Amino acid sequence: MRKMFNRSLALTVITLGLLGCSSEEDTIVMSPLPVVKSEFTPSTEWTASVGDGVGHFFSKLSPVYAYDKVFVASRDGEIKALDPETGKTLWKKDLGEDKPARLSGGLTASYDKLYIGSENGQAYALSVDDGSIVWQKTVDGEVLAKPLADESLVMFHTSKGSLVALKQDTGDSAWEISNEVPNLTLRGDSSPVSVSGGVFWGMSNGRLAAALIEKGQLLWQQPIGTPKGSTEIDRLVDVDSTPLIIGSSLYSVGINGQLVGIDLRSGTPIWKRTYSSATDLASDGSRIFVITDKDHISAVDVRSGTQLWNNDSLQYRQLTSPTIINDYLVVADNEGYLHWIDRTTGKFVAQQLIDDEGIAVAPVQLDDGFVVMTRDGEIKKMQIR
Repeated sequence: MRKMFNRSLALTVITLGLLGCSSEEDTIVMSPLPVVKSEFTPSTEWTASVGDGVGHFFSKLSPVYAYDKVFVASRDGEIKALDPETGKTLWKKDLGEDKPARLSGGLTASYDKLYIGSENGQAYALSVDDGSIVWQKTVDGEVLAKPLADESLVMFHTSKGSLVALKQDTGDSAWEISNEVPNLTLRGDSSPVSVSGGVFWGMSNGRLAAALIEKGQLLWQQPIGTPKGSTEIDRLVDVDSTPLIIGSSLYSVGINGQLVGIDLRSGTPIWKRTYSSATDLASDGSRIFVITDKDHISAVDVRSGTQLWNNDSLQYRQLTSPTIINDYLVVADNEGYLHWIDRTTGKFVAQQLIDDEGIAVAPVQLDDGFVVMTRDGEIKKMQIR
C-alpha cells in the first residue's frame, strides 16, 4: 500500500527540513475518493516528461506557458521547452550536471528569459530561445517560491525572509528587503506579485508587506495572523499564499490566520474572515476560492467575504492550488486525480485519474487545452472536447 503524506504531520516534518512520508498508522487519514458521475472526460493530446519530476519533495515547479512554448522543470535540474501543439522538445538544459540542482522556486518567463531559483540558494536566468544560461547568482537563503519579474527587475523571496531584487539583464543586485523569520516556520514562501509600481508578498511572521519596486522602499505591513496557542505548531502564522490582486484590492490568507481583503493603496483591511491556508488563492472575479489546511474548498464573495459554499469531500487529500479551466474550478490531489467543480454550487462535475504517482501543482491553461504535470515528471496536454 502506498504511504500517505498528510498535511497535519507535514507541518512538523517540513518545518524541521525533513522529507519523506508518514507511516500507515497516521491518526489523520485522507477522505476516500468521492463517487462522481463525470459529465465529460478530457482527452490526452500528447505526453512528454522532464527528469524525475519533484517526487515527494516540496518543490512547486509548475509549468509555464509563454513565448509560444511550454516550459517545464524537474527538481534534479532538467529544464525543457516544449512545443504546445506536439509536445516535442524544443530545447533542454541540465542545471544539475555538477551537483543536484534542487530546483524549487517556480518558473517565471519574462524579458525573453526564464527565471528559476533553487534550494541551494541559486537564482538563474535562461534564454527562452535556446535554454542557455544568461546569468547565475547566489542569494541569501533557499528560493522556494516563484520569482516576480517587473520594472526591469526580477525579485526572489528567500527562506531567510529576504526579498531580493536583481537586474533582469545581468543579475546584479538592485536592492534587498529583509525581515525577521520566526524559529519555526512552514517549508514554503509566498511568491511576490506586483501592480502599479508596487510589490506585495506574504512573510513567515504572519504579515503581508508592500514596497516600491523602483527603490525597494517598504510602504506598509499588514498582519494576517497573530501567534496563538501553547505549542510552536499552534503558533505558526506563515503567509505562504501568493497575494491575489483584483481591481484596487488585494487578498491574502495565512496559516492559523485569516483571509483578508485589503485596500491596495492604504493597506487598510476591507474585511477579514477566519480561514487557515498555505495554498494559493484563485478567483473568477466575483468569488475567491480557498483551499484550507484541511483541504476543504470554499468559495467566498469578493465584496463581503461571505462564504458562498464549502466542499469538504476531499479532506486531507493534499490538494494543489485551485485554478479555473474551461469555466470550471479544478484541483488535483496527491493520488493523481483531477477534480472538476461547478464554481457556483461547489458540486463535482467530473473526476479523472491522471497518474497514481500524484500531482503537486495545478493544471495550466493553454490556448487550446491545458497541461498537467505529475510528481514523477510526466507532462500531459489535455482537452475537453
